[in-house]
Amino acid sequence: MNTAESTSEARNGTPARAVGLYLHVPFCVRKCAYCDFASRPIAAGGVERYLETLERELALRPADFDPATVYIGGGTPTALDKDALGRLLALVHKAIMPERVIEWTCEANPGTLTPAKAHALRAAGVNRLSLGAQSFDDARLAQLGRIHTAAEVRDAVAIAREAGFENLSLDLLYALPGETPADWERDLEAALALAPEHLSLYALTIEKGTPFACERDAGRLAEADEEIARAQYAMARAALKAAGYVQYEISNFARPGFESRHNLLYWSGGEYLGFGPSAHSHWRGRRWGHFQGLEDWAAAVSKAWKTRDECVAAPPESFAHAFEERLDAAAKARETLVFGLRRIAGWRRDEFRAATGFDYEDLRGPEIERLVRAGLLERAPDRLQLAEEALFISDTVFRELV
Repeated sequence: MNTAESTSEARNGTPARAVGLYLHVPFCVRKCAYCDFASRPIAAGGVERYLETLERELALRPADFDPATVYIGGGTPTALDKDALGRLLALVHKAIMPERVIEWTCEANPGTLTPAKAHALRAAGVNRLSLGAQSFDDARLAQLGRIHTAAEVRDAVAIAREAGFENLSLDLLYALPGETPADWERDLEAALALAPEHLSLYALTIEKGTPFACERDAGRLAEADEEIARAQYAMARAALKAAGYVQYEISNFARPGFESRHNLLYWSGGEYLGFGPSAHSHWRGRRWGHFQGLEDWAAAVSKAWKTRDECVAAPPESFAHAFEERLDAAAKARETLVFGLRRIAGWRRDEFRAATGFDYEDLRGPEIERLVRAGLLERAPDRLQLAEEALFISDTVFRELV
């Protein structure tokens, strides 16, 4: 196992107690067959209302909110036309100190990234682009409901490079219905040929209510066998290691120095504020999530705006949210333990104490001992991390610890 330093500060220069900003763009050209994220077809309208409401919500941020990382996700941010995307970027600029932002990521669909949009993103300060490639097989992309082709993934990478992006991430899906090891090997080779700085690999999960779930329930779609998925994961780990990538999290691989700083903030128990429909926040001991629907979210922001003076002081209490909770200190520490164990390096014992105020042996000693004996955790006097055997079945470990 890799026992390199696991703090974001040691890994890539992000301050250990940095905070992040997440912004959700709820529009797509169309929804993919496997997707259960909060999004709506951009053709259905609502962009103007979204931008107006987002401006109001960002104005309600705490006065001392100073993010070191920014992440614009979706949905598909690049589904916005160039003018709307420019307005969005300008709103973010007003809400941050750009010179203090270390990493600014934007997600992009290869089918909607144009040279003009790529240049606008780069000029605004976005320095990391995450492309949803998913596959390099056109038939499989069509099955997934993606709007792009394999050729458009390659074109998008070229567009991004020409615009000046030196930090590109590609998302790939594996364990797809009917996918063979040879199919997956070809996808990996195609991705590596594009030399991205970062790769995120996710096993397809068929979520309730999606078209894929309907197809599966009707007997027209078969989920991948778990052993095939495990073999594909092992294949990817070996191929990426051989190509010089470091696995720093269960599903994430990067060239040294190109780890996702925003996601490391999540996995290290950091604080962040989310803006836009369905966005989640973790701020000063509270956690909440916005309503998914554009109209419900807009109504909640409008209500909060009427009492904006109070919102500046305490935004969580002034918003109507889909959910809100405050974890007690021990429960929050257990959650932080689990999130941090997603990192390949796991937790240094002193790092965990500094982050939570707890020693993980005091917090979950018997469970840790049982998992060590089962070969699912590795424990040294000063460190705790997932064992190799547990990477593919990490949820089994996490259920024991949370």
